[in-house]
Amino acid sequence: MGNALKDIEKLESRLWEVADQLRANSKLTSSEYCMPVLGVIFLRHATNRYYAALAQIEADQAAGRMPKRPMEKDDFTKRRALLLPELARFDTLLNQPKNTHLGTKLVEAMNAIEEDFEPLRGQLPRDYDQFDNDLLEDLLRIFDSDVLRTASGDVFGRIYEYFLMKFAIQGAQDNGEFFTPPSLVQTIVNVIEPDHGVVLDPACGSGGMFVQTSHFIEHEGKDTMKAVTFFGQEKTGTTIRLAKMNLAVHGLEGQIVEANTFYDDPHRLPEGKGIWGNCDFVMANPPFNVDMVDAERIKTDRRLPFGLPGTTQGKTTGKKSEGDTKKKKETVSNGNYLWISYFHSYLKPTGRAGFVMSSQASSAGHAEAEVRRKLVETGEVDAMIAIRSNFFYTRTVPCELWFFDKGKSKERRDSVLMLDARNIYRKVTRKIYDFSPEQLKNLTAIVWLYRDQSNRFLSLVKEYLLQVCAEAAAIPAELASFETSLNELRGQLLAFNKTLIASPLPVVGEGQVEGIKAEQLSPFTEALAELAEAETAYQADRETLVKALENFRRLYEASPPTMNLDQHAAREAFNPLAEQTKGLSKQVDLLYKLTARGVQLAQKLTVTINNLPLPEGEGFDRKQAGKRLKQLEEERKQSEEQLKLAAYFYRQVVWLQDRFPEAVICPVPGLCKAVTRADIEAADWSLTPGRYVGVAPPEVDEDFDFEQTMRDIHVELADLNREAVELSAKIQENFEGLGI
Repeated sequence: MGNALKDIEKLESRLWEVADQLRANSKLTSSEYCMPVLGVIFLRHATNRYYAALAQIEADQAAGRMPKRPMEKDDFTKRRALLLPELARFDTLLNQPKNTHLGTKLVEAMNAIEEDFEPLRGQLPRDYDQFDNDLLEDLLRIFDSDVLRTASGDVFGRIYEYFLMKFAIQGAQDNGEFFTPPSLVQTIVNVIEPDHGVVLDPACGSGGMFVQTSHFIEHEGKDTMKAVTFFGQEKTGTTIRLAKMNLAVHGLEGQIVEANTFYDDPHRLPEGKGIWGNCDFVMANPPFNVDMVDAERIKTDRRLPFGLPGTTQGKTTGKKSEGDTKKKKETVSNGNYLWISYFHSYLKPTGRAGFVMSSQASSAGHAEAEVRRKLVETGEVDAMIAIRSNFFYTRTVPCELWFFDKGKSKERRDSVLMLDARNIYRKVTRKIYDFSPEQLKNLTAIVWLYRDQSNRFLSLVKEYLLQVCAEAAAIPAELASFETSLNELRGQLLAFNKTLIASPLPVVGEGQVEGIKAEQLSPFTEALAELAEAETAYQADRETLVKALENFRRLYEASPPTMNLDQHAAREAFNPLAEQTKGLSKQVDLLYKLTARGVQLAQKLTVTINNLPLPEGEGFDRKQAGKRLKQLEEERKQSEEQLKLAAYFYRQVVWLQDRFPEAVICPVPGLCKAVTRADIEAADWSLTPGRYVGVAPPEVDEDFDFEQTMRDIHVELADLNREAVELSAKIQENFEGLGI
């Protein structure tokens, strides 16, 4: 992970912590706080974009690239910015006179923006009057740091999405149903690759599918708004406001309407025809297991080419008059297969769909199984990916990602990729999981192999090998920083030890103070000897590793291998280096712990010999040592992280090559298998990946090192024992002072 990304993550976390602290100290709930805070983020970004576009326009006019005339709205729109009126600019709001009511000014700012920008009309928050003036001022100042004044649209897009996620976790806005976890959205985007045409999300929530689509398109070097047209439907007006702000923060536009997709299909293409059967891509995270959908209203819907799933007789409708029999309303018992059918029907003959669905749906029986059979028989079910529980922020249920591809090649029309990703995850918190960026890439690489795109798989392995080289190149500098602080501290410890040895130890007698005893000095001198021994071993291993990494880079950095056999050779060449980086990381950690123990012992000795006649300036500077030790700890973390990063990207190569050694799709127990229609029919038309891929063999934790663990325990236990003795003595002293 690059430093820039780390900095953004720290910024996100810090902004949320401060903003949420403001909410906690007010009487506002998360739901009350959500929209206004997102509105402030939008306003900060809109101001940044305004000033950036203004600078570009002025530069173009000065260079003669555009005429010198009054600036117009289109001049800013072309540059993904709004022509903000002065009263709506962030700096104007912050520079209001002291007694100005900021809530009123914020409402005026939002009104002014909506007046000039049709897609946001009626969408921006206006409920700022309920906020305390001081809280609003603090909130504005949070988003007015030097970093944020110059932050790019990507940064603000990340911040907006991060706040959406955090509000979802807190349960704001209908228990977080407006927000699909980024890992799931990114997986869908990676598989269907929505880079052109009409993109529809009929349950669009806060618009995350559209935003991730734009990231994908721009990563390919294209302009999102020229490549695609976004269409969205959402039944909740408040959620539509979140989506439109989300798009605006990312410099995007889309046709998002309030509609119940079960009954309504309101969108029209520019030429007037509907979007049914004309979508290039459909992506969604619809609500699961919805019941009570009126079967009578939808039974002839053209979006249900496979017929209605199971229905039930529900409540009695109307009043019963004399002689009438009871008439009950027929409802669809579970709406999952309505959604599934809708998604399929919206696609054009070459379209793709990807969506989140309840794990119950892939093996549901009765009428739902019949719909599923018809779907499979079209040959357009492309892939199924099983996701473990705890990926959602407000629900712990597992789910599956479904993928349709109406343009599948003839060779694949009889097969479906079953991918069980339940054992692939990263822990975000104790209760929330996601995919790491590399896990996302590796899952996508399996889909590439299924599509006979081995070249993309090999390109990813090449990318990882280049990343190994890049991380390896950064190791010497990180180690040098650690070593500089280590040497400073070790020098201070050695100087103190030299002073102790050179100074005579007083003898106990009349009129003299009691000096330090030899047995009190020995733990300190032993600690220094152990530190010196560890450092000697470290220096030898460090030199060996750095030279080996340089040789590896010389072979593979300028000309990374692109052929499978050559990539396997590069993997084998780095294999011993991965072990060495792991070993050196442990040595760095040991050096830090031994140095910390030496500092603690020196500090204890300083207290003991406080009355000794040591030469002036030759005592142990406890304050300075404490500062250096904190610095050493930070540099230890950075050094270990850098060493681990090189091995981390190497392990991604290993993960891919161990499972797909020939760079072609093959069954991997517990992970994936391309199954035929006959296989699916034999399994009662089930589309549950776990039913086909089998069980993965147990894996050994490669990072576990028993000897190092025991060494760590030994060092930490020695420190704990020492602290226990000191604490016991202090307790005894306190008792004696109380006369007990």
